[in-house]
Amino acid sequence: MQSPSSPSHQWRVPPALPVVKLVGAVALVALGLLLSDGDPVQVALTVAVAAGLLGWALRDLLAPVRLAADPAGVTVVQGYAGRRHLPWQVVEAITVDRRTRLGLSTETLEIDAGESLHLFGRYDLGAPPDEVAETLRAVRAAH
Repeated sequence: MQSPSSPSHQWRVPPALPVVKLVGAVALVALGLLLSDGDPVQVALTVAVAAGLLGWALRDLLAPVRLAADPAGVTVVQGYAGRRHLPWQVVEAITVDRRTRLGLSTETLEIDAGESLHLFGRYDLGAPPDEVAETLRAVRAAH
């Protein structure tokens, strides 16, 4: 992340995250094959879940930058790996939603653009959502 006075800011998936997902997929397949005892249903389920993890890791590699801000507005990831630029004029609110469930706290950055709502967690941004929200508000106020 850059300082609020710089012309553009980017928040991205931490580099270790796709690696962890890829290693998890390989470990899951190995464990599934080891414990399947020749059952094709267990093997198929294991491969399906591992394929999901691989797809998730591939998204992290194809679109690591989830959010960017500059004087013209914000660019958000849309769909699997696409991008969408939102001018500051269409951004209605930048908020952080905090929830506690089962003793665990989560924070989600919400960018409300009227017809669309864009949500980002800590692992999407590589930074605490409240810090990102402060920076976005500062960039928006400066321009």
